[in-house]
Amino acid sequence: MTEPLLIAPAPGIEFNSMPGLDAAWSREVAVVDQDGVPRTWHVLDNGVAPTEGTLLCVHGNPTWSYLWRRFLASAEPGWRVVAVDQLGMGFSERLDRPRTLAERIDDIDSITAAVGITGRIVVAAHDWGGPISLGWAERRQDRVAGVILANTGVSLPVDAPAPFLIRLARSRLLHDVVCVRTGTFVRGAAWLTRPRLSPGVRAALRAPYSSAERRQAVGDFVADIPLTANHASRAALDRVLSGLDGLSGVPVLLLWGPRDPVFSPAFLRELEHQLPQADVHRYAGASHLVTEDVPEAADHAWTWIRTRICEPQPKSAERPPGPAIDVATSPGSATAIAEPGRGRTRVTTFTELTARIDAIAETLRDAGVQPGHRVALLVPPGLELTAAVYACWRAGAAIVVADTGLGWRRMAEALRSADPAYLIGIPAAMAVAAALRIPGQRILVGGRHPSTGSGAISPPHGRKQSETIADPEAAVLFTSGATGPPKGVVYRHAQLRAQVELVRAVCRITPDDRLVAAFAPFALYGPALGIGAAVPRMDVTRPGTLTASALAEAAAAVGGTLVFASPAALRNVVATASQLTASERVPLERIRLVLSAGAPVGVPLLRDLQRLLPAAEIHTPYGMTEVLPVADIALPELEQAGLGNGVCVGHVLPGVRLGISPLDALGRAPGAPLHTVNVTGEICVSARHVKDRYDRLWATEQASSRDPGWHRTGDVGHLDAAGRLWVEGRLAHVITAADGPITPVGAEQRIEAQAPVTGAALVGVGPQGTQQPLAVVMTAAPARAGLADEELARAVRAAAELSLAAVLTVESLPVDIRHASKIDRSRLARWAGGVLSGARVGRP
Repeated sequence: MTEPLLIAPAPGIEFNSMPGLDAAWSREVAVVDQDGVPRTWHVLDNGVAPTEGTLLCVHGNPTWSYLWRRFLASAEPGWRVVAVDQLGMGFSERLDRPRTLAERIDDIDSITAAVGITGRIVVAAHDWGGPISLGWAERRQDRVAGVILANTGVSLPVDAPAPFLIRLARSRLLHDVVCVRTGTFVRGAAWLTRPRLSPGVRAALRAPYSSAERRQAVGDFVADIPLTANHASRAALDRVLSGLDGLSGVPVLLLWGPRDPVFSPAFLRELEHQLPQADVHRYAGASHLVTEDVPEAADHAWTWIRTRICEPQPKSAERPPGPAIDVATSPGSATAIAEPGRGRTRVTTFTELTARIDAIAETLRDAGVQPGHRVALLVPPGLELTAAVYACWRAGAAIVVADTGLGWRRMAEALRSADPAYLIGIPAAMAVAAALRIPGQRILVGGRHPSTGSGAISPPHGRKQSETIADPEAAVLFTSGATGPPKGVVYRHAQLRAQVELVRAVCRITPDDRLVAAFAPFALYGPALGIGAAVPRMDVTRPGTLTASALAEAAAAVGGTLVFASPAALRNVVATASQLTASERVPLERIRLVLSAGAPVGVPLLRDLQRLLPAAEIHTPYGMTEVLPVADIALPELEQAGLGNGVCVGHVLPGVRLGISPLDALGRAPGAPLHTVNVTGEICVSARHVKDRYDRLWATEQASSRDPGWHRTGDVGHLDAAGRLWVEGRLAHVITAADGPITPVGAEQRIEAQAPVTGAALVGVGPQGTQQPLAVVMTAAPARAGLADEELARAVRAAAELSLAAVLTVESLPVDIRHASKIDRSRLARWAGGVLSGARVGRP
């Protein structure tokens, strides 16, 4: 073995010109391989003396060690990083014959010895580097401390054919032309990215493969994939597969791009089954080269190494076993579900509901649903949805609920991210599910026999698990997606039970109460609380379609005493109240409690609502999909609190702890949660009903729960001297001005109090740390998008009590789909920046 030497750049190639690559990392290593043949390897090596360990990075086809440049650049202190170019690939020696899988596994032994890797090793691999690195890790378990895999696979999924692009590249007609004689395969890999890579990065990825001679191993790699039982590398791949159980005690991280046309989501499913201990982060929108599509994946990997390898946290205590969520005890003849319809109301008693649940649960078991399976629901609100939910729980399955309020595209992406084993839906929904590639074996609504499907429906699947789980998963619910793609939130039964009991206590629910839920998923609480529930006639994807008449109709149908509705729904209820007849007003006068959540609710709206519902206590509880409820306030106290820096959401509820992590100058919240008065920071919550975790979003979960026992909400706010919580906006929307961070909600409320403004958003433009705040407003008489007139701008500036860079007007403010209430400030900031830079003015 020779000492590693700095490699001379290949002709026409300048390593320093490759974005993100430090030429000082480039080394040439002479190695005698397992056959006794001297070989020359190229590696990227940060040269650190490894006091903590070594990250060994193994690329696939047709990339090279350049793929791991961010892992070298962001290495944790004390970690050496070595990224190898496999023989025949990158800038390593070209070969005179193909290299097999078994030989490439042996090669890792040779190169690790040659570069003097000692101590513990974490292996990172992508594409076909996955089986190679896993095969080596299985034989070196005494040295391997962790494994990181990105878009790879060890075996073909049982429910999916070999990837089309690989089969195409393997075909006799195209293999040599696509992989060797032309750079089509090499260039194609760089095109499998979202967003598109810069020209410099694309050029760097294909730099080692400038001629047919230098691309020979690219074709050999494709040919070595054992798609058939008699392939020369099949035995080696089978050994890797059978050896995965030996890695059961090794921490694993899976980084995944779900839009990969080569390694489909079915490969991720297989890896989760084969490596059930794995942490997973699925990056919505990312494709095959996930570490290129998502540059922060390298930082996430190092965070994982730090928390899982260097500072492993003790396992949390196993939750005590308890009953699954079920229908609460209630008189059998009492109304469980009322479904208002045109001219008639369908009523289901608790006895009938229980019988329906039992029948569907039995059908689910017959269809193969087992404890631990996930079942997605595409069923309209009403009896069938409620019965299906509780039947899944009786069968031991977890429900996956992504309501159509997200919009069809986002709902489909949400369901794909949860990867359900089964899907229950109405026939029309099944057709949509097929078009949107939602996985899961189909079962028609009502629990009828599984549909025969199209052959593309996957069989049931799930992670390996023990026969009994003390507290199994109960539900995967989804956030509204107001600040990004909707996130899956996993709840276990104990957390849902704690939530139900807190709602019962806070709302003082008795057997005489009945629920009208204008947000359809909330109606599912009714049976668990032992009270009847109804969903008003409305378009559930558009909360603002709820009319006063429809609310009165639902209240009359179920004998409603409780109402849950979003601000947008209540706004239209008030707007249409004048159309009510005297008889329609009667059931509304029996409402004793109204809850409105999902976004801030203005006091004027609540006062108007109070006149319509004179007997009701009107509350605006605070919470989110991850933990609901957290705090609560009634209209009188809200009026007494008055205007302040944010929205007053009241006092925290019994059993809930609240902390504030103070903001720094750049609008971050790095510190621990504190119970400090009048300090603005990220709101942190601790309670028995906090979510279990984010689903397949390891890095997101790590960030949100980095303080043990606390959930970081992503909201910013403060506690006042009376102990009340004020919400000032989202952490992502904090404006980082030169003289300190600015939160948006307080200024927005002051602006909205000025006529003729009917809505306002405060956003920042410019670089972090020197952002300029500006206001975007809409007015009673809609104004064209652009700069506000002088009179309006003067009034807005005075009300904001801030030095505003500009005041812009829009016809309408962009809001979330589900609640139609949360302003998309990030979108407005991008639009406003374009307006100020002289771009063509359009709608935000």
